[in-house]
Amino acid sequence: MPHDGPGLPRSAKTGGRYQAYLPNKLSSLQFNLPDELVDNIATAERRLLSLTRTETALGLEGIARFLMRSEAISSSRIEGIAPAPDKVALAELAAEEPIYGLSRSAQLVANNMSVLRLAHNKLAHQDTVTLSHICDLQAQLLEQPRLTGIRTTQNWIGGSQWSPINADFVPPPATHVPELMDDVVKYLNSASHGALVQAAVLHAQFETIHPFADGNGRIGRALIHLVLERRGLATSPVLPVSMVLGTWSEGYVAGLTAFRNGDLNAWLDFFMEATHQAINQAERIAADVVELRGRWDARFREYRNQNGKTRVPRSDAAETIILRNLAEHPVLTASSASRTYAMSQSAAKRALDRLADAGILRKKVVAKGGTSGYLADEVLDLITLAERRLASTQFDTRVAPSTGRATPPASPR
Repeated sequence: MPHDGPGLPRSAKTGGRYQAYLPNKLSSLQFNLPDELVDNIATAERRLLSLTRTETALGLEGIARFLMRSEAISSSRIEGIAPAPDKVALAELAAEEPIYGLSRSAQLVANNMSVLRLAHNKLAHQDTVTLSHICDLQAQLLEQPRLTGIRTTQNWIGGSQWSPINADFVPPPATHVPELMDDVVKYLNSASHGALVQAAVLHAQFETIHPFADGNGRIGRALIHLVLERRGLATSPVLPVSMVLGTWSEGYVAGLTAFRNGDLNAWLDFFMEATHQAINQAERIAADVVELRGRWDARFREYRNQNGKTRVPRSDAAETIILRNLAEHPVLTASSASRTYAMSQSAAKRALDRLADAGILRKKVVAKGGTSGYLADEVLDLITLAERRLASTQFDTRVAPSTGRATPPASPR
């Protein structure tokens, strides 16, 4: 029955019946994959290993945090949370410094990055992942005790906010969730299937159960990365899979629906194609960053030449260190640079001011008392460019126009 009470619209008081979906447990999952799909899975696994373990990794190693931030932004945007990338970077900085003017949406995306970081730093190396660990990820995301933990009421997707009648999908009743999640955790700790198959199946089952009152999508996509790391296919959350899932939103929903209808192969077909496209995007982003670093180096050399400094700066010079890691840390203050790179605050400020004078950083007051932040807009714009590129059906807005998905605005100048 729907909720009742004063002030509700008449449609919200309409009674009726609904059916909740009760999935089979993963422990009983059996399937027979066609040869073509098996070959595609194997190819995707080889490409993912190559992405993180061969020469390509040299380009990704220095931008792991960049890709993690990009994944957090994209995964949040699927849920309608779309702050600009510079706001997200400032929200990250606010964990250690009193930054003002932050929006709730930027903080939620920064929290999502903390979820990926927690999964990477702790759970990827944990002997056994527990249900409590997964609940910890959700608590890190929301920071709202009333919404955290396994749900005790019915939830639903689509339809009215008042009742599950006419909903698009109704997950299992709350009484079944603990047992189903115990099965999910058992599967997460197993090696019954290949890593990519395990990540796909685990994600689909988690989304089907919808175990939390909020945050299911973002935690479910974080679990994809956790599986890939635990199984050795990735060394950090460098695969921008949420970019692709968000772009192919209709296929994403159709794939999950097929999984719930018993067509596992259709879901795996979609997930493998999304994986291939995510690998393509990671390679392209790495190349974009390499090109950007080359432009920075040339710009800084020109700046030094104009100021009568023709010698190449030392590898341990403050400017060199900051510049080398700018893709990882595109928003800095003198204090944060001092902490991150173990240099004095005065040395950090001099270096940041020189990089700003060279046209590499933009200086902006970010806190009370006139504290200056230094923003690498070109790094932040790379995230926006990737988002807009991925919003095109051909993954290049020069080839096909944007599909109209909401994308974060470019960083203001």
